[in-house]
Amino acid sequence: MNVQTITSQAFADQKPGTSGLRKKVAVFQQTHYLENFVQSIFDSIDVPKGATLTLGGDGRYYNRDAIQTILKMAAANGFGRVLVGQAGILSTPAASCVIRKYKTFGGIILSASHNPGGVDGDFGIKYNIDNGGPAPEKITEAIFEKSKTIQNYKIIDAQDVSIDVIGETDLAGMKVQVIDAVADYAELMESLFDFNAIKDLLASAFRMKFDAMHAVTGPYAQEIFINRLGATADSMMNCVPLPDFGGGHPDPNLTYAHELVDIIYGQNAPDFGAASDGDGDRNMILGKGFFVTPSDSLALIAANAKMVKGYAKGIAGVARSMPTSGAVDMVAKSLDIPCFETPTGWKFFGNLMDAGKVTLCGEESFGTGSSHVREKDGLWAVLFWLNILAIKRQSVEQIVKRHWLQFGRNVYSRHDYEDLPLDAANGVIEHLRKNFSTMTGKAFGRYTIKTCDDFSYTDPIDGSVSTKQGLRILFTDGSRIVFRLSGTGTSGATLRIYLEAFEPDTSKHDLDAQIALAEMIQIALQISELKQRTGRDKPTVIT
Repeated sequence: MNVQTITSQAFADQKPGTSGLRKKVAVFQQTHYLENFVQSIFDSIDVPKGATLTLGGDGRYYNRDAIQTILKMAAANGFGRVLVGQAGILSTPAASCVIRKYKTFGGIILSASHNPGGVDGDFGIKYNIDNGGPAPEKITEAIFEKSKTIQNYKIIDAQDVSIDVIGETDLAGMKVQVIDAVADYAELMESLFDFNAIKDLLASAFRMKFDAMHAVTGPYAQEIFINRLGATADSMMNCVPLPDFGGGHPDPNLTYAHELVDIIYGQNAPDFGAASDGDGDRNMILGKGFFVTPSDSLALIAANAKMVKGYAKGIAGVARSMPTSGAVDMVAKSLDIPCFETPTGWKFFGNLMDAGKVTLCGEESFGTGSSHVREKDGLWAVLFWLNILAIKRQSVEQIVKRHWLQFGRNVYSRHDYEDLPLDAANGVIEHLRKNFSTMTGKAFGRYTIKTCDDFSYTDPIDGSVSTKQGLRILFTDGSRIVFRLSGTGTSGATLRIYLEAFEPDTSKHDLDAQIALAEMIQIALQISELKQRTGRDKPTVIT
């Protein structure tokens, strides 16, 4: 084996965010940039000689190049085998599935999730540990510390390896095993859901539309929905993965999945619509002319879990990220199971799942999942909804509104201000922090502030503490406003405002969320001085 030790120079900007390191493609293409970060990962995880690594990504631009580099570095750093998704493809939940099924040491996932792709777009890389979930903060912090002082990296001098044909190749003594990117994941889904019931639903007058947004779930959707469940080809759209996602923004929300939204809200609309994001871990659920908030979707899945094969024995508990609405809390209370509130980031759910504390979890950012893997899972959520629909034989809107009748409605919305100047975004947050002490007891119309805090979390499993996870303004009636800077963007800063009000009055359940929350929206803008500090008159995205 011709192992080379290449002298390099540290970069100061390789701090992983909530889901790894995300930067513009051009940043990763800098000399030694990718290599430095990969070596920092390997140096931080104490790789046993001969260990197996899982490797794949969402197919965005630079995916293939990065895989070839990582394979050569894995061989130089003592790995004995790498499982690579065919053509370099592995959705994020499928990668978690592979890590867990084959008990690999961990995995490297190449993705910038829902961020735009292409030459001028974003790229990302993250390390998942042997439970299939994102590396915990102690590992990501170690990676960052190493990246600040790294002086060289190891790589072998070898030709690129073919990753397009399933089979095994030798790379300087390390086995490169190209695997079917879809099969293991599809089998897992079939073990959890009643495919016969869903087949019957899809064979009826029921019509669906699934949008893969030219991203990674295209091949998964075709195998599962068409080949295994009998969906028609015209019920699938944008199922060919493209390096630039067809020039679109692969974020499954009402703004960026507008092609699907137009169909679902148009004439002769299908009964059910769904979309997933760049790497397949997010989902959007729609009924005919009806949007299901991710918070409500999590609550509905929890409330109906026992009717689904894989969860028929009941669920141990639920967890949600702090900005996610308390809708699932109501369900947990009725089921007499624990409900955990965590910071944003799937790694916080992993500890709870590994300890058997929770079965279902979710984030308001269109992410829902369960203990079947250690990542959020877009297609899993779509299949869960189809399974519920197959049993209940009611419309999506009927199911949601009947849920509200039973549990009340958590009226909820998120306003995203994207690509803000970093100084302006930080200025809003610091302004709020500075004024926290004077806000308690202040009245704004019918709302009175009960308390304010900067959310912190002590992990009940390992005792680790995470601070400054989002600013909360809590009102006396249980309503709340949350301000948080997102850690998933690569350009400027994204400031998110989360607004929530519990509405038990069934006569008000049909109100549009923006109308029901209008007063609270104005309070949020007033308290934060957002318009004055950023110059923005309106959010980029409203969900």
